[in-house]
Amino acid sequence: MSLQPGDALTSHNFGLQIDGVMVEYLAEVSGLSIEQDVITYQQNTPNGQNVVKNLPGVKKNGTCTVVRGMTQSASFTQWINESINGQMTTARKNASIIMMDFQNNPVKRYHLRNAWCSKIDASTVKAGEAAALTETVTIAFEELVIE
Repeated sequence: MSLQPGDALTSHNFGLQIDGVMVEYLAEVSGLSIEQDVITYQQNTPNGQNVVKNLPGVKKNGTCTVVRGMTQSASFTQWINESINGQMTTARKNASIIMMDFQNNPVKRYHLRNAWCSKIDASTVKAGEAAALTETVTIAFEELVIE
């Protein structure tokens, strides 16, 4: 069933592309945002009235956090290792978080330009516990484009 006019996307169907190749289906994405400075400008009109305007300032870099099942995904693990080891010529990649409809058709994309992994946390391992192992990865990026 594809989306009908007025339908909202559901939050359970999404994935991660790196350089145009789907490399990972994720368990969670959070903090996907980017900010822009706001410049407040005040001036007086010819008749002495004070006017205050807000203008767009410099865009700030952004970060997001993704949670993935601990798998043997070679390309994602290589990207993490290149980033953590400071190999920035190969670590900076264009990545996309892709939201899909019920039939796995891409519906919305969040393009992360010059993205790289700045932090990784492995889930807790505990003897006798039956739980999936996950990795939480923080991705830093220079620009966010929503399509």
